Amino acid sequence: MTEIKLPDFCLVVLIGASGSGKSTFARKHFLPTEVISSDRCRGMVADDENDQTATGAAFDLVHFIAEQRLAARRLTVIDATSVRPEDRKHYVTIARKYHALPVAIVVNPGEDICHERNRTRPDRQFGPHVVRNQTRSLKRGIRGLASEGFRQIYEFRSVAEIDAATIGRQPLWTDRREIPGPFDIIGDVHGCAEELEQLLARLGYDLTFNGEGAERRVAVSPPAGRTAVFVGDLVDRGPRSPDVLRLVMAMVEAGDALCVLGNHENKLLRWMKGRKVTVSHGLAETIAQLEREPETFRQEVQRFLDGLVSHYWLDGGKLCVAHAGLKESMIGRASGAVRSFAMYGETTGETDEFGLPVRYNWALDYRGSAKVVYGHTPVLEAEWLNGTICLDTGCVFGGKLTALRWPDGDLISVPAARTYFEPVKPLAPTGHERAAQAEHDDMLDLDDVCGKRIVETRLSRSVTIAEPNAAAALEVMSRFATNPKWLIYLPPTMSPSETSARDGLLEHPTEAFDYFRKQGLGEVVCEEKHMGSRALIAVCRSAEAARERFGVAGDETGAIYTRTGRSFFSESDTTEALLERLRAALEETGFWHSFQTDWALFDTEVMPWSAKAQALLRGQYAPVASAARLSSQAVIDAFAKAAARGVDTKDLVDKQKAKAAQVARYAQAYRAYCWDVETLDDFRVAPFHLLATEGAVHMEKDHRWHMEAISGFAATGDPVIMATQWRLLDLNDEAACAEATVWWEEHTSKGGEGMVVKPLDFICRGPKGLIQPALKCRGKEYLRIIYGPEYDTPEHLDRLRRRGLGRKRSLAFREFVLGHEALHRFVDREPLRRVHECVFGILALESEPVDPRL
Repeated sequence: MTEIKLPDFCLVVLIGASGSGKSTFARKHFLPTEVISSDRCRGMVADDENDQTATGAAFDLVHFIAEQRLAARRLTVIDATSVRPEDRKHYVTIARKYHALPVAIVVNPGEDICHERNRTRPDRQFGPHVVRNQTRSLKRGIRGLASEGFRQIYEFRSVAEIDAATIGRQPLWTDRREIPGPFDIIGDVHGCAEELEQLLARLGYDLTFNGEGAERRVAVSPPAGRTAVFVGDLVDRGPRSPDVLRLVMAMVEAGDALCVLGNHENKLLRWMKGRKVTVSHGLAETIAQLEREPETFRQEVQRFLDGLVSHYWLDGGKLCVAHAGLKESMIGRASGAVRSFAMYGETTGETDEFGLPVRYNWALDYRGSAKVVYGHTPVLEAEWLNGTICLDTGCVFGGKLTALRWPDGDLISVPAARTYFEPVKPLAPTGHERAAQAEHDDMLDLDDVCGKRIVETRLSRSVTIAEPNAAAALEVMSRFATNPKWLIYLPPTMSPSETSARDGLLEHPTEAFDYFRKQGLGEVVCEEKHMGSRALIAVCRSAEAARERFGVAGDETGAIYTRTGRSFFSESDTTEALLERLRAALEETGFWHSFQTDWALFDTEVMPWSAKAQALLRGQYAPVASAARLSSQAVIDAFAKAAARGVDTKDLVDKQKAKAAQVARYAQAYRAYCWDVETLDDFRVAPFHLLATEGAVHMEKDHRWHMEAISGFAATGDPVIMATQWRLLDLNDEAACAEATVWWEEHTSKGGEGMVVKPLDFICRGPKGLIQPALKCRGKEYLRIIYGPEYDTPEHLDRLRRRGLGRKRSLAFREFVLGHEALHRFVDREPLRRVHECVFGILALESEPVDPRL
């Protein structure tokens, strides 16, 4: 044999005496990174490839590298003599550990050839007895390679055979990543042919039946482009197992379906092959039904069952289908252990009160990137848990037959016509109101948010979170955060526009317009920047909806929290009261029906600013204003006394009066953000983004859509809900830009904070990638609060104009893509730890050293 077809994932062990040409063979047929040479490892640990005293350490390194590669599912080649069974034993053990097929390739050109080659190599003058002994060991052990555990064995016995050899690679039978779907994945059928036919019809499959009884045949036309995938357990217990087999076999043969092996098919196959099996758990019914079928059909069934594989790895590695599920470390691999787990799962060796084996719930610990769809253990409802879902909803026991549409995520079911088989263990409700994922997410894992992290996002390749920043985020979240179940998103920081060169100004709309114009944009949205505090509002239609979707316990119906994840209000009564006002407005305007949702997440400003910043007012702004006012007056009084003695203090007094006026403007500026709150009607909530609803992240829609979506319920007449003023601006229209600038000037002159300028599209890319999602342009008097009463004097303004925006804008980019990713993961119903990976990342980035005044 000169042609070798290797699985694309396996452990290849080259076997041959010194001088046989193993290393040359390896260089010819494998990548340098795939080959682990014992000689090279000896050189790495001893600086001499021929130092036999380093052999033990060298092989420790060989084994370590092999394990690392196999753990990452990479084909690995061992280049060592490996002529003795004890040399090879460890490689077979490693291959089994990582569920890789062990392959032996024997390179044996003959002892004379080996002697001749070694004579020409000065580094191999170890005497002819070495090769002689190696050759003898090889001859004694070569016939036992299969019993040692090698699944494929190839031997080349001459130089001509070695030179003529070719090696190809092919995927494992379970590896069908090239099939992208879409798929209709169908749970355990157990002979319920009637329900299967109904379910396929609901899924859009056209079934045509011909003949009756044993001659009954079916032709299936699937919806365009779709493939059915059966999770196994087609047979036993139900009334028409042969018809189920006939239907599935026809679909598989036509290329319209895939099917994995279930434990009931495996038992039936063993019986059909004459093996000794216990006829129980519904097998007797299947045997009786098959005995009424023609012999030719039974032979077809046996061939079909014999060809079923343990699992399928599909859709570019995003999906795995296995009968009883599969651990992450087993997906796309092949071994007896993989096959067994895929059919039976994992048990403790104990039995429960019903005499059934106690199973480990492997899904509780699943952390893989591929979604795993399985059956085997009947459940009342199919629900996601850590990226896994069980579709066995007990049809044969009187439940229903369920299918999952992939990648849509829709669950389609048909009820059982009746109870065909009484379950040993009743399918009783659990009594819990929350989903399994919600209960699992009650316990957060420290390892999920600690240390350096690299978060992959769909908008950008990745975002790196440094370990010290992650620790800072954990400190905030563990001590101050609201209920983490609500923390599905945090907003990004916002950069100001470039510094203005206009007299007395640090920021002006012109620079914001110029930035987006230089990015090639034609339209932007200008929004009023409210005089309040940023707040995220998650609101649910009811407490029941909150429990189902967010997994909270109790009667919470939503949350209002700050951009650092803290509860906006210390009193839960205030939170619930404001949520109720917003909920009433959404109900009145038909929001829930329009968006087909029971929850929504809004990005808002909540006013007055003093509602959240009382401590800041009392501890910083008010004391600064009071101290500055008193000291200025004291200085002016002192200058007046000096003037009475004939000292010329006019310039000094004028300068001090100017400072006093700046202090007065400072006090007036922050007081505009404060008013007394005596009743709920004194609050104002101004939404400006509808971020997400059930099944949808609305960041893909432009800002005009957001403003229009919000305007309906903001105009219900409730004084608490406040509209955000905005305008669409054509950047190429000079008159419109001038008008927008006047709007900003009038707004800020009346005490307004300023405006936010955004690209029309929520997510906007330019020639160099993502464009800043928003730039803030703040008014002169608001900046006095930020930078201090005297910030606009020439000497201070010149210094502030040298501020750098690079760090701030980098931060805004990274936080924006993390927030976008977090929402998509939540809407896709990924585990909370996956959502929090992004949310914690945003909070961690906030600890980077960026000027907080920007």
